[in-house]
Amino acid sequence: MDSLTTPDDRRRCEVLGVPVDACRDVSAAAIGLHSSGGGRVVTLNAEMTMAARSHPLLGSAIASAELVIPDGAGVVWALSRQGVRVLKTAGIELAWTLLGYAASHGWRVALVGASPEVMGNLRRTLPEAFPGLKLVMAVDGYQPVQAWPEIEAELTETAPDLVLIALGVPRQEIWSHQQQLGKVGLWMGVGGSFDVWAGVKKRAPQWMCSLQIEWLYRLLQEPSRWRRMLVLPAFVWAVLRDR
Repeated sequence: MDSLTTPDDRRRCEVLGVPVDACRDVSAAAIGLHSSGGGRVVTLNAEMTMAARSHPLLGSAIASAELVIPDGAGVVWALSRQGVRVLKTAGIELAWTLLGYAASHGWRVALVGASPEVMGNLRRTLPEAFPGLKLVMAVDGYQPVQAWPEIEAELTETAPDLVLIALGVPRQEIWSHQQQLGKVGLWMGVGGSFDVWAGVKKRAPQWMCSLQIEWLYRLLQEPSRWRRMLVLPAFVWAVLRDR
């Protein structure tokens, strides 16, 4: 990446046919994307990579995203086998950084997803954490089907600069793919970040993050995830076989 000359430079690569961007500075790339008219940010890990190969709508949503960041040790490792050196960028950290930038630059922010209790907590605590934050929408994800057209119309009307979506994979990527088209601002799926910010779930300790074994901490917190973890050896084998 020595040829990169500006902080928001990025180069599109692929892992198992799924696009991912090698960025000099992920935060700068996201902010630069906002400056150029907006778009979608996807956080890619091994599990999502494998899902994208068998789920056409998810694959299309990722492929058409303007910025896909490597949010997983497996994706970073797969890129290293191609001679591409990047750092793992946790989506929760990028989203938090963007909230801080939004508060200091007058961005309008919308939150969509999580439970009613979590969203109620964030309505109160995020403006305290980020003085000046303009929270124009904060809607939980447990809405009846008939409520979504109104929510989507409100997003069009308010035209937020930053939309953070916690509806889970693949729903958040597919929904944002459908809704962001033609709209300004950054749209980013954040998975379980709202739950962590609200204190409902805990993030892995820093030493586990440094060792890139956050997946193990999540598994210990939620043993029911073990079936989902079976995709990891399949991902490794697919990368080793990929030429």
